[in-house]
Amino acid sequence: MTEPSGRRERKKAATRQKIADTALRLFLERGYDEVGIRDIAAEADVAVTTVFSHFASKEALVFEQDSNFQESLRGAVERRSSAEALIPALRDEIQALVRHCTADSVAPVWRMIDGSPALREYEESMRLRHAESLAAAMAADPGLERTPTACRAIARFVVDAYSVAREAADPEAAVDEVFRMIEAAWAAASPAVSR
Repeated sequence: MTEPSGRRERKKAATRQKIADTALRLFLERGYDEVGIRDIAAEADVAVTTVFSHFASKEALVFEQDSNFQESLRGAVERRSSAEALIPALRDEIQALVRHCTADSVAPVWRMIDGSPALREYEESMRLRHAESLAAAMAADPGLERTPTACRAIARFVVDAYSVAREAADPEAAVDEVFRMIEAAWAAASPAVSR
């Protein structure tokens, strides 16, 4: 995440982080369904409207790093050098994200998400948004030479690799296994192969 430059931006970022931290603490202490937006606002010492100016929904408070995840995937496409292959760059990014989300300190959060139908549904819609964003970045790269359909399919596989690995007994091995299949699918989608 980029560091806010001005005083006002830093203050907004600090308020956003305070709200997110307060919400997560309350959710873990009391249970997600037992905490309302008013509870979060009161505990964070902000107005309810302030909470909603930073977060679109209660679910978004749990996934406050959502935009960072999406940016990191797009960045794996956009920041790589022309000599760097796409799929290994995406694998490395997913591997780093999986390492973060499977840390012991994050386990209570995932148990909370897994136990809440609303949070699971939000996570699913978030994954679809991430896949569409990644597909758009891939399709916009003239050096990749794949159809929009191929980019969308591979992007969904990449985002799903994160979910599959997060739930695996050996997350890093799961990323490697899934990415071998993604690499094969990417090669099969090459214009040279389809001729």
